[in-house]
Amino acid sequence: MVRDILLVSIGAVPGAWLRFRLVNHFEPMIPAKHWATFGVNLVASFALGLLVALDQRCGASQLLLLLATGFLGSLSTFSTFIVEVLLLVRKRAPADALLLALASVVTGLLAVEMGLWLGGMP
Repeated sequence: MVRDILLVSIGAVPGAWLRFRLVNHFEPMIPAKHWATFGVNLVASFALGLLVALDQRCGASQLLLLLATGFLGSLSTFSTFIVEVLLLVRKRAPADALLLALASVVTGLLAVEMGLWLGGMP
């Protein structure tokens, strides 16, 4: 149990750091910060699908804890996505909020499916 906690923790720190760096790096180039979060979440969704598929084929549960739960869990961020959607609603931009919510869910599902497929999971 302690080893599992350490694996998740070791993966979480660089994942959170990378998200922070990427979102802040792309913020000046992207019209709204929420699209940078969208991009990070999309990449993490794809990578998670790929890791799950590889785990199904190879049984690498310890690697899954480190990379999927730790690294990708802190790289992607559901809570930030929800806050950004809510802030758009509160700014009276319901069309933008709906676009962000739908785009995040639909492309996230497609990205996971693509990762599963690439990893050889039927």
